[in-house]
Amino acid sequence: MSTAETTAHHGRDEEMTVHVLWVTGGLGCDGESVAMTGATNPSIEDILLGSIPGLPTVAFHNHMLAVESGEDFIQHFLDAENGLAFPYILVVEGAVGNEEINGDGYWSGFGVNPFDGQPITVNEWIDRLAPKASAILAVGTCATYGGIPAMRGNPTGAMGVPDYLGWKRRTRGGLPIVCLPGCPSQPDNITQILLQLVWYVAGRGPAPELDEQLRPVEMFGRTTREGCNRAGFTEQGKFATTHGDDQRCLVQLGCKGPVVKCNVPLRGWMGGVGGCPNVGGICIGCTMPGFPDRYVPFHDPDVWGATAANFQRFTYGPVFRFFRKLNLEKKFDREPDWRRTGKELRTGYTPDW
Repeated sequence: MSTAETTAHHGRDEEMTVHVLWVTGGLGCDGESVAMTGATNPSIEDILLGSIPGLPTVAFHNHMLAVESGEDFIQHFLDAENGLAFPYILVVEGAVGNEEINGDGYWSGFGVNPFDGQPITVNEWIDRLAPKASAILAVGTCATYGGIPAMRGNPTGAMGVPDYLGWKRRTRGGLPIVCLPGCPSQPDNITQILLQLVWYVAGRGPAPELDEQLRPVEMFGRTTREGCNRAGFTEQGKFATTHGDDQRCLVQLGCKGPVVKCNVPLRGWMGGVGGCPNVGGICIGCTMPGFPDRYVPFHDPDVWGATAANFQRFTYGPVFRFFRKLNLEKKFDREPDWRRTGKELRTGYTPDW
């Protein structure tokens, strides 16, 4: 570990600048860059303008939000490669194509080499920048696990960053690759993990806890159903059979919520509002490593999910529903008896006098 990196991890440099090098040239749609502009907690403005106490200066290099263009923009990445922009977080958006099967061309490029004018592939940028990065963040399901570009039968051999670099890959500071899936990723998830990584690199915060798929446990520790406002309908055996039904669980319409790790039902989409199940949409599994192959056709319910739903619907679900309603009406959905006019005190209180 270099002196600069040691300083970064112990937080002794109060004037440090953490660079965020955002490679957007992969096989993707720039959905994460667009989604991030809608983040509110924190917002990207909060991070870049220094509105958060204790946060070091952040230099953000994303082509969609950059003032520079062309060679001036790419120079930031060349400077980082040459040790002139340190410490830095390498962010990759979009799937990584297999350039060993590209024929006579290339699958994805991001800028050109100044010495020969030839495109620099995303793979080459990862090879150049990953060894010196203080943290590596794969953002979006394409970058994390391959996503839609990596569907069966694709010609590019697309893969996620962990598949390209290796799942056990560690940065110079010992941090694993951090995966933030989603198609696109939830906006506040993006800025929150970016904030955590900046604090970590600056030596002012802990590394995020990750699960086996390298996702932050704080965000992906629950299934969609466990955070869904319709989850209570499940145990009562109430399942929707038509779209637009907001009083039943959507699993029989193809919702994959019981087996998908996602915090969108809890966090909403923008400003705490929206998110697939929250607005009547089914969960299609877009945050999962097997997306989309393991979840298509999206509107066909899983056989075992449908079986479980029918079991709940025709066995203990109605029993739960009956006794819960009875208990609610007889006990909880009414005021206590002592809240009535009368000549006697009926609260059970016995005065000392």
